[in-house]
Amino acid sequence: MIWHLIAAAFAGLGAAGIGLLLRMLSRQRLPRWIVPVCAGLGMLGYQINHEYAWFEHKRAQLPASTRLVSTEQTPVLWRPWTYLVPLTSGFTVVDRDNLVRSRTNDQPLVEFILYRFEMANADRVQHQAYLLNCSARELVPLADEPRRPRTEALRRLAAGDPLLQAVCRDA
Repeated sequence: MIWHLIAAAFAGLGAAGIGLLLRMLSRQRLPRWIVPVCAGLGMLGYQINHEYAWFEHKRAQLPASTRLVSTEQTPVLWRPWTYLVPLTSGFTVVDRDNLVRSRTNDQPLVEFILYRFEMANADRVQHQAYLLNCSARELVPLADEPRRPRTEALRRLAAGDPLLQAVCRDA
């Protein structure tokens, strides 16, 4: 986080330098307040660029075996540009290399971990183990220790659900 603060400060300094250069080229005809306005716009521009690049940056850090299941794009009042161009603030992935496949009563079952990434001051990652019955499309979370299904939280997935397609493609 400190590096983003330093980068924003340097973006502001660079943009302030552009403002000074514009004042010099105009022979001081531009008002003096153009310099701090350019500095503020430079810092704001850096922050907006950083926020929009976050999703692709995080995805590039993940192994090639991960599959994107869902994204979350919510407009925020203090970021009015997100109403025009949606900002991805969270996403969910599943690692296909860590799928545990089994069969019970001729029903294909897959145990996997679902990872949820959220953009915040310090990025957050949450993970939860699940068991999915591919035939019945029933998804149930697993308790941490011991790994037991929490049947009270069972839910049924739609036929076209991206999670179902990512996990049960080869089952």
